[in-house]
Amino acid sequence: MKQRRLGRSPIYVSDICMGTMTFGSGADEEMSRKIMDMSVDAGINFFDTAENYPVPPKPEWAGETEKIVGRWMKDKDRDSLIIATKVSGPSHGWIKSAQRAGMTAMDRHNIVRALDASLKRLQTDYIDLYQTHWPDHGIAYDETMEVLDEQIRAGKIRAIGCSNETSWGLMKSLEASERLGVARYCTIQNNFSMNNRRFEDELAQVCRQEGVSLIPYSPLGGGALSGKYNDGATPEGARFSAYLKLGGRQRKMAERFVNPKSEESTKRFMAIAKELDMAPVTLATAWSKQHDFVASTIVGATHSDQLADIFAAADVVLSDDTMKRIYKISREIMYPMG
Repeated sequence: MKQRRLGRSPIYVSDICMGTMTFGSGADEEMSRKIMDMSVDAGINFFDTAENYPVPPKPEWAGETEKIVGRWMKDKDRDSLIIATKVSGPSHGWIKSAQRAGMTAMDRHNIVRALDASLKRLQTDYIDLYQTHWPDHGIAYDETMEVLDEQIRAGKIRAIGCSNETSWGLMKSLEASERLGVARYCTIQNNFSMNNRRFEDELAQVCRQEGVSLIPYSPLGGGALSGKYNDGATPEGARFSAYLKLGGRQRKMAERFVNPKSEESTKRFMAIAKELDMAPVTLATAWSKQHDFVASTIVGATHSDQLADIFAAADVVLSDDTMKRIYKISREIMYPMG
């Protein structure tokens, strides 16, 4: 497993990161521990979680994923692991945090409370990468960046990142950090896959010029790129099968990933994978890693049986011809997700 630096931080991570958002919902604790153990055996040292996990967010589940990760870490060498977690941004629109009765924001009060609670659940005295889960464009970035810097100076976190951020928001945060002389974001965690290349429109250039690394989530397009939702299928146990049945905000979220355009592009990508004699999951993961602004690609699993195809991408380097063919499909079927 290759190692890459997170932005301008001193932290190096495996170029595949194991996401944990289904631990405690889609995967029980026994399976979650097995997935993490197999990840370490495969060379993964980077694990991503959040105070709001598992999904879908429910008050009775809030923080359970961090507890599972914390219990798993107890008999591990903590120094060998890079642990990332997140503080919830303001609850609005398509998501509501299950923490603090949904009254979340990126102010001092919320960040300090969230961090201390995450440290307790994770049973550790520091977090390697602490991320703002989604932005709070309603307040000045000065307070957010100052309080995050204070937590670094206190030794509670090593580096900071953002998630679901815009080009404007990332640049505003970097400007605030530079002006105030405080810590800056070294990573951004946004959606990026063969089915959704919006990140390349502007944010990729910001990352290149400002030394910020993308750690993309949903490299499988919410699972769509595996082909499991093709032809209207709603497989039992699949996250978006449940969301489509729930309706409301959950159905709208699912339809960002599962729709006629994503199905058409997925079928064409699957044909390329078949020609290359690799699983579609392997192709999608390898493609994600093969970008200069990406440090580590966040994958996820609900069962250990799903891991082999993911781990197979570790040493895969796609040819220029394959990358061009994928790009051509992406241009013909533009951004299936909203």
